[in-house]
Amino acid sequence: MSEEQRAKREVKTAKSEAERAKRPHWRFEDLEIWQGAVDLAVKFHQAADQLEKRRFYRYAEQLRAAGLSLSNNIAEGSGSTHTQEFIQFLNIARRSVFEDASMLFVFERLGLLQTAQVDQLLSDCDLLSRKITNFSRTL
Repeated sequence: MSEEQRAKREVKTAKSEAERAKRPHWRFEDLEIWQGAVDLAVKFHQAADQLEKRRFYRYAEQLRAAGLSLSNNIAEGSGSTHTQEFIQFLNIARRSVFEDASMLFVFERLGLLQTAQVDQLLSDCDLLSRKITNFSRTL
């Protein structure tokens, strides 16, 4: 990468950070479980891209949707003014992790995803599931 390209990238990065600073701050953004769920959703989207390249469009869409439901349920629950309702949304998010894990096993058996990739995703799912459980116990 040239010095000019590097300088342009730094200016662009500084602009986007300044623009983000103007956004309202949401309660869920500070939650480690939400941040982990977003990271996992990105990984599921990347795996879905692999499925799409092989023309498994429905599987790709299902994997993306299930991945997004993790962070969405955590965010939605954090907006509740009632602790029990937040716990219910965390439970839904945790159950979505199990749905994601199930799909990974099926896609691996079908030979659509590699074992090493599935192992890493399953490990991430397990960690997030445990964190959600532990967090909900603190509420």
